Amino acid sequence: MMQAQMRKKRKSDEKVFDAVVNGLAFLIVVVVLYPLLFIVSASFSDPALVLNGEVILLPKQITLEAYQNVFQNEQIWNGYANTILYTAVGTIINLIMTTLAAYPLSRPDLPGRGIIMVFITLTMFFSGGLIPSYLLVKNLGMVDTMWALVIPGAIATYNLIVMRTYFQSNIPWEIQEAAHMDGCSNWKLLTHVILPLSKPIMAVMVLFYAVGHWNSFFNALIYIRSKDLYPLQLVLREVLMVSQADVVDSSVGLESKILLAESIKYVVIIISSLPVLLMYPFVQKHFVKGVMIGSLKG
Repeated sequence: MMQAQMRKKRKSDEKVFDAVVNGLAFLIVVVVLYPLLFIVSASFSDPALVLNGEVILLPKQITLEAYQNVFQNEQIWNGYANTILYTAVGTIINLIMTTLAAYPLSRPDLPGRGIIMVFITLTMFFSGGLIPSYLLVKNLGMVDTMWALVIPGAIATYNLIVMRTYFQSNIPWEIQEAAHMDGCSNWKLLTHVILPLSKPIMAVMVLFYAVGHWNSFFNALIYIRSKDLYPLQLVLREVLMVSQADVVDSSVGLESKILLAESIKYVVIIISSLPVLLMYPFVQKHFVKGVMIGSLKG
């Protein structure tokens, strides 16, 4: 009798716990999704209604004027092409450089690897600063070129530590010793043994680096002068600034210009975020795996 009452009480407690967890999860989903849905609705709605606070969730008086103004700008398409190029080239360089640095540091037979890792880790907390970095890039002749955006950040310290941890934790040292005993060179060991066993971490690195390149705009703002080389993020910034400048410089149709500038803000956010938002649901498990790998002891 008492056991039945205990089981009944346990089931009741579990139902309360599940209800609380589900309620919190629903609240988190609402907090995360509502801003995204509002931005999408605002970009399609009459900007006057948006400014008046009449657009809450669904669009009202749908208009595509802001989208037409943005996409008629040829720099948008040029910025998309540039960003795709920078993301592809930069990610390839990142993968090569990070792998070539992480694998030797994961080997227990590397002399002084602990001291090397200390110096590498220090770069996460201390850097040369903006002015020395700019002078270095300038002296290397990379200012106003694509290479200023992909070479200085060729290796991210955190990603290096994550990949090194994966090599140490998931690829047994005995396999590498056996390959050496069979006459396998270090290069063949890396290309024929280590990399085929490292597809999960390679996917994680591709995602981390690609998203970073896609969202980056500060380096382009510092190093790029030619508008033909602007990445998408910088082009969208220019579009937004121009739309606001038009409002300030002209009193003709001032109200309509203010409303158009308000809509353009939401369109710019959607254009810059849409590729990443579409990609994330398909690669979420890799992001989670990357976080878990980084939490392992190293």
